[in-house]
Amino acid sequence: MEELPVDTAQEQESASRPVVGTRERIVRAASQLMQRHGYDGTGIKQISVTANATPGSVYHFFPGGKQELAVAVIRSGEQEFIDELDAVMRAESDPAEALKIFTALLADGLHASGWHSGCPVAATALGAAGRLPDIQVAAAVALSHWHELVFERLKEAGIDEEEARGLAHTVISTLEGAELSAQLSRSREPLDLAGKHLARLVEGARGATHRHHPGS
Repeated sequence: MEELPVDTAQEQESASRPVVGTRERIVRAASQLMQRHGYDGTGIKQISVTANATPGSVYHFFPGGKQELAVAVIRSGEQEFIDELDAVMRAESDPAEALKIFTALLADGLHASGWHSGCPVAATALGAAGRLPDIQVAAAVALSHWHELVFERLKEAGIDEEEARGLAHTVISTLEGAELSAQLSRSREPLDLAGKHLARLVEGARGATHRHHPGS
């Protein structure tokens, strides 16, 4: 087989990579910066430089400025979390085991980022939600959607509906807290322990459901 010239091979490799549009680059840059510096510590000029865009481009896509961009960051982070958690919980039918796998993935991602890339929803909303209603609402909606996803998967696993709803809130709250603790301690241990103990809670809830409904 004839080898392609280096330049041609590189061109084909570049062409095969997905092209990231300017708007997506801006959202990714804002997410990265807000995870590291928070909403107040991140500026439009800093975002534009990181995104390799002009400040004018930022305002073209986000005429509402940093606040509108922060809402986009939260929505992007919300969907990313849903996609990743749902993929794990569908691939692993046992929700207890799925949560251990997912917390390990979160720990791996945090470690690979140098303990910087935590939850973009929490990082963006904290400190801003109290005074900026749009950001507060976007964060609340994200949490609601995460709860609903876990709730549905726990129900599918045979856990009583009332128990599943309360447990879903515990799962999300624990994941958020463990991720923050892992960042602050620069250690994966909080997430690994969270996965272990959430798995026990899920197993206990399944056992309780089966005891109350032996035929289920």
